[in-house]
Amino acid sequence: MSQPASTVSSDLQQLASEVLSKALKAGATDAEAVVYEGDEFSTLVRLGQVETLKESGSRAVGLRVFLNSGKAQRTASTSSSDFSNESIARLVEGAITLAKITSEDPFAGLPEAHEFGKIEEDQHLYFDDVNAMPPAERIEIARRAEAAAMAYDTRIQNSGGGDFDTSTSHKILMNSRGFTGEYRRSYCGFSAAPIAHDEKGNMQRNYWFSNSRTVTKLENPEEIGHEAARRTLKRLGARQVKTQKVPVVFSPEIARGIIGNIFDAANGDAIYRNASFFSGMLGEQVAGENITVIDDGTLVHDGIGGFGTRPFDGEGLPTRRTVLVERGILKNYVSNTYTARKLNMKSTGNASRGLAGNPGIGAGNFFLEAGTLTPDQIIGDVKSGLYVTETMGFGVNLVTGDYSQGASGLWIENGELAYPVEEITIAGNLKDMYKNIVAIGNDLIFRGASAAPTMRIEGMTIAGA
Repeated sequence: MSQPASTVSSDLQQLASEVLSKALKAGATDAEAVVYEGDEFSTLVRLGQVETLKESGSRAVGLRVFLNSGKAQRTASTSSSDFSNESIARLVEGAITLAKITSEDPFAGLPEAHEFGKIEEDQHLYFDDVNAMPPAERIEIARRAEAAAMAYDTRIQNSGGGDFDTSTSHKILMNSRGFTGEYRRSYCGFSAAPIAHDEKGNMQRNYWFSNSRTVTKLENPEEIGHEAARRTLKRLGARQVKTQKVPVVFSPEIARGIIGNIFDAANGDAIYRNASFFSGMLGEQVAGENITVIDDGTLVHDGIGGFGTRPFDGEGLPTRRTVLVERGILKNYVSNTYTARKLNMKSTGNASRGLAGNPGIGAGNFFLEAGTLTPDQIIGDVKSGLYVTETMGFGVNLVTGDYSQGASGLWIENGELAYPVEEITIAGNLKDMYKNIVAIGNDLIFRGASAAPTMRIEGMTIAGA
């Protein structure tokens, strides 16, 4: 029988407290402990048969220590999945030993005591039903999604499978400046990935999925299977198009990646290294007036916390809503405490960290504000252009803004999706692309921690035949 959640929480908090106490006794000026515990389940059903079935649990503790040496600090971190007294002693000893030989850094250190905090109200990040669902039901949902895709059309003769995944986690952060915070999160999702054949034997594949923090919000498996089938069939008969400059419409799945580059370009780490085309651009016009981009770590929608929602960041600062771009004007960089000190600014509550290492900078729920047009209206306004449904490779230079990616999708003729295209490259420069977004859809849906609606960019180069 599993322990009650309150007992587990008490045990993990006690462990974090003991680690901190030992670190301070060993000579640390300041210290921070993270304790993590999680469970994962995954299954893959292929052609109706269970191909893989995995269930695992993990737990670990991470320690970050600081040694004050005047105006600067030395810091180091260690982690372990062994909670025994001997292992904890080695964890502490290792962190202190490493800190003594690291370089001094005047910007290192925990946030000031008055900066700590957390969102107190329930953000609805955890639902018991994720673990309560029997494994047989999870497998059946994966099987139903795949079966629906396979039965949709005779041209679908094979499958990459249907899968179902769940995970739950419990995280505690505690430091020597009096902050203690914890939260639990749950996740569940499934997908289908059919493979279609045309009359020449050419194959195409695609997928679709549903995910949520609670099983009650998962979509119908048959509908997901049918959508996966439709997306796959649309790829059959793909051809190349000639090299040209045309309007490009990006599906929400691809648009969120392009908008996601705004977060990367506004990342305080890239800014202080002068490795971003947004360096020195605060208060400047970096996109069209129709563009507002927000990072919100507090988002709760329809009674459920977003996939990027949490009560505090990786350093114990309360998460918040930050507008990065407002009506095209760059309003904020995103930072953690370290990068904020380097930039002589304040942290935006975007510290992210695992168990070991210094905090990085991560997004909460990052999105482009929706427009008023339907996707059909955006496409219908294009005489000749491309609707992108997939990109391949990594072709973004954040220093210069140059953008070039392999792509596939559907060609637009006279406002209609005419035929599938593939083996092409789309190219431009993000500095121009953000100013040339001429249409934004009303179809903003979060299927992850970042989201964007359909959008159209004028004058992009397509390299094809």
